Amino acid sequence: MPTEQIVALLIAERDRLNRAIEALQGPLRRRGRPPKNPLAVASPVPEKKRGPKRTAAQNKAHSERMKKYWAARKKQAKE
Repeated sequence: MPTEQIVALLIAERDRLNRAIEALQGPLRRRGRPPKNPLAVASPVPEKKRGPKRTAAQNKAHSERMKKYWAARKKQAKE
């Protein structure tokens, strides 16, 4: 068996073992730039869940509250 073929088999076995270890440990969060090796397995990062958005009426009510708040602050600063 040629040396190149042995090395290729060993690398394939190493990759299988690395995937098995990663599956047992659970996904690890990677930080920073991904590796240049396209064969490197990257663990999926869970998406952040966003809460419900405010309605137009809620936005208007919030705007009115903030206008009232800043008017009071401005009045208090003058005194």
